[in-house]
Amino acid sequence: MSQAFYLFVVLLGLASSLAAISIWSPRPFWIKVCAITVAALLLPTAYFSLVELLSRPKPIALEWAQRDLSEAVVIGADLREGKSIYLWLKVDGLEEPRSYVLPWDQKLAEQLHGARREAEAKGTGVRVNRPFMSKQEKGHLVFYAAPRAAPAPKTPPTHSGFVFQPSARR
Repeated sequence: MSQAFYLFVVLLGLASSLAAISIWSPRPFWIKVCAITVAALLLPTAYFSLVELLSRPKPIALEWAQRDLSEAVVIGADLREGKSIYLWLKVDGLEEPRSYVLPWDQKLAEQLHGARREAEAKGTGVRVNRPFMSKQEKGHLVFYAAPRAAPAPKTPPTHSGFVFQPSARR
């Protein structure tokens, strides 16, 4: 929500600037009133469209801020055969997960399904390698089951289980 707020503040500044320019321009009064009315209607329209976009998955091709990300955790996925692949990704460095949509690709869907089955069998999660790459490299998108975490190293006992006591004879 914080990014939407900042985008709206920028839009508010731009609309105010355009309204100020239209007020001081050498135009008839009715044109000035129309310009201010359009600027005033632009603000709620832009706000509601930004809020509406918050609930929609972003097309993965439009993600440019995280373009160089090497890996992300797949929290959830929904395969709509013939239409699209919806992903819910946890990206390192961001607090909340993000929702993305991919165009339907049979190979990617099979790869994702196989990775989900393998992860379920291993008891791990699914990861995706380089999720936001360009369209030319899209064939290299790889879903895989995360490897199992290494077990904690065993520490040797501080004393032996057997203690020799010569005075304890039976």
